Amino acid sequence: MHGLHPLVFDLMLITVFGAVITIIFKKLKQPIVLGYLFAGILAGPHFDFLPTVSDHANIAIWADIGVIFLLFSLGLEFSFKKMISVGKSALLTACLNIFLLLFFGYYVGLFLGWNKTESLFLGAMISMSSTTVIIKAFEDLQIKKQKFTDLVFGVLIIEDVMGIMLLAVLPSLAHAKNIGSIISLNMLKLSAFLMFCFVLGMGLVPIMLQKLSDFLSEEILLLVSIALLLSTVCLAVYFGFSSALGAFMMGSILAETALMCRIENVIKPLKDLFGAVFFVTVGMMVDLEMFINHIYPILIITVVVVVCKILLSVFGFFVSGQNLKTSISGGFALAQVGEFAFIIATLGINLGVLNEFIYPIIVAVSVVTTFLTPVMIKSAPKAYQIMSRLLDVKNNFNKGENQ
Repeated sequence: MHGLHPLVFDLMLITVFGAVITIIFKKLKQPIVLGYLFAGILAGPHFDFLPTVSDHANIAIWADIGVIFLLFSLGLEFSFKKMISVGKSALLTACLNIFLLLFFGYYVGLFLGWNKTESLFLGAMISMSSTTVIIKAFEDLQIKKQKFTDLVFGVLIIEDVMGIMLLAVLPSLAHAKNIGSIISLNMLKLSAFLMFCFVLGMGLVPIMLQKLSDFLSEEILLLVSIALLLSTVCLAVYFGFSSALGAFMMGSILAETALMCRIENVIKPLKDLFGAVFFVTVGMMVDLEMFINHIYPILIITVVVVVCKILLSVFGFFVSGQNLKTSISGGFALAQVGEFAFIIATLGINLGVLNEFIYPIIVAVSVVTTFLTPVMIKSAPKAYQIMSRLLDVKNNFNKGENQ
């Protein structure tokens, strides 16, 4: 199109497809995140019957910005005080998911005939849940204020931190270099970054915003918030961590200020726009042909992800002191593959230790589990009722035997 940058045309396609499909999904009372994914399929390069997006590199950048705003919004709702309150349950559940799914994923890879390195990367790819998908599903279903959502967010935060460590360790494991020194170095860097954020959150940022409060119109507050957000994102990347971690930390810092509600309101339109772009780009990666070509490993890995994540998460929440209803609700929400899977897969391909066919497989598993996420969250209450009845029957049977 003469005189028009391809990015503008691509953004037009994304917004048109997104608007039309989400209206239809809303009418059908389906989660909007599924509408975004379906819109991505229509706008993607694998669907030839309609105009498709052409400049994928620029769209990917916009999607990265969407992740930043989504994690920033999560941080605004999940302050340091909440992190402390759910710490034990979140830590235990996250560790169970990370370490045991690394183990299960490794042996699933061997079962599929992959080599040891590919199997190790598979375990890493399926070990973490999707922060962005869960946030959007909670928003669509209007359940973000329920108790179990804080526990889920706590697990996601710990998994993201562990994911950052995995990104640092996997290259060494792939090439059998010194692992201990790399882990120690990254732990020191992470401690320094978190300490810096703690200092910002406890003193500098709240004091600065309090002194400037009389001058902060909605427009200026938006600019100040984005400046703080992107500064922390750049700092996190400089330390060698993900932009998502920096975005979340700044959100958590601002959550402790008196301006939190105003910041949340001015950021929301940007979060919604860029978040929509992110989910549409995930849908654009769907190639129906790859589902046919790799249906066997896709189904096996999907079943392992859903079943193991539910069982491990419910067990982790329950043994750490949560009631059965909260444990089941939290466990069913975590049953998907996260964004780190794409990053880890790309890392493995760049290192030359993964075959390229693995990337479409993990994309397919991620898309399938993303589609299943709202369904799983909705089915949690029914699962709780069934489990409660089974436990009541068992208790009554045990009482009858003891009499």
